[in-house]
Amino acid sequence: MMNSKSITAFVIIGFVAFFIFSPFAKADDQNETDRLFTLPQVEVHGFYELRAGYRTRKDKYQKDISIMENRLQLDLASYLDWADLKCKADIIGDLVTEQADFDLREAYLFTMPVGFMDVKIGRQILTWGTGDLIFINDLFPKDWQSFFIGRDPEYLKAPSDAVKISAFSKAFNLDIVYTPRFDHDRFISGRRISYFNSNLNRLAGRDAIQHTDKPNSWFRDDEIAIRLYKNISGYELAFYGYRGYWKSPAGQTQNATQAIFPDLNVYGASIRGNLAKGIANLEFGYYESDDDHSGKDGNIFNSELRFLAGYTQEIAKDFTASVQYYLERMLDYSQHKDSSPFGLARDENRQLLTLRLTKLLMNQNLRCSLFTYFSPSDKDAYFRPNINYKVTDDLAVELGANIFFGDYNNTFFGQFQNNSNIYTAFRYSF
Repeated sequence: MMNSKSITAFVIIGFVAFFIFSPFAKADDQNETDRLFTLPQVEVHGFYELRAGYRTRKDKYQKDISIMENRLQLDLASYLDWADLKCKADIIGDLVTEQADFDLREAYLFTMPVGFMDVKIGRQILTWGTGDLIFINDLFPKDWQSFFIGRDPEYLKAPSDAVKISAFSKAFNLDIVYTPRFDHDRFISGRRISYFNSNLNRLAGRDAIQHTDKPNSWFRDDEIAIRLYKNISGYELAFYGYRGYWKSPAGQTQNATQAIFPDLNVYGASIRGNLAKGIANLEFGYYESDDDHSGKDGNIFNSELRFLAGYTQEIAKDFTASVQYYLERMLDYSQHKDSSPFGLARDENRQLLTLRLTKLLMNQNLRCSLFTYFSPSDKDAYFRPNINYKVTDDLAVELGANIFFGDYNNTFFGQFQNNSNIYTAFRYSF
């Protein structure tokens, strides 16, 4: 049976063949035929990267080396009269898993069938919403494992195999993303990062890898996301809708042997625009846990309300600061407490504060940044310091860390304390 990468390639090749060869029936002269037979030019870009990291705390469930990999990315693009073609893929030699890997990041066709509509078909990176490393209405897959072990932040966004249609008008703009088979997060499973296992009531890792029962049927276990947006006097107003599944495991089977992805509907809105000397944003989302409307099933996450407020401003020359406040409020909380094992009930309200500081130095070739998460409700925190120096236009070196703190092992950031790590990277772009 073909996997998702094979099917994506098959779809793209089919569309390419259709659009390339269908005009031949209309070729009226030799010049037109010669033009159609001309091979398209292909732009080639990419990078080679060496990245290494080490845990700063002893974790008996994981290796001391958090990351040690060579990565070659090839980014191919071709621009035809009727469409753009894009393929981006990574070849990885991973010394932690002692395996080679291939990651198809993008493989899509982009075209404008009519003047007011764009269509993108294939494997693509999708994002929307207003949060800075906090996602409410962005229900596209994330790679949390890459994020926490020290890969470049671009790898937090995992690819989707989808069709994206964008329509534009004076009244409003519309995005529709259809994913014919559910694309889940690359979530924490214990293979590379230890986590709190509620069934064992302790931290676990490679000794208790999380197995899942995931929706996996084409066109039956599908997803659809919709965004309606408009710019009004410099403020971008957007409304969102999503029907699909929780992107990371949000429950377990009745016999507690597998994690599951229950049905999920999300309805949200956001606004972003200038405020004083900076940019402010507000975002809201209602997460409807469609498999457990009452909240009485202790094996499935309850419905939630999520809220985000943020503000960004340049406070000095080449020095930018941004803050965010985020809230998750669980609905039907009394039912959750009644159905949860003693001591493992989640808080009704989870609050999170973030701070990002970015300073550019040496003609903006040196970037020093710090991103901090702090949860006053969970009493845990996560720090992401990073220094990136652009030696030349092609060569960059990097030093960073992922540092976790927490009073309890069962909170989101607290469970990762033993995964704190430092890392360094060398990247040559071409």
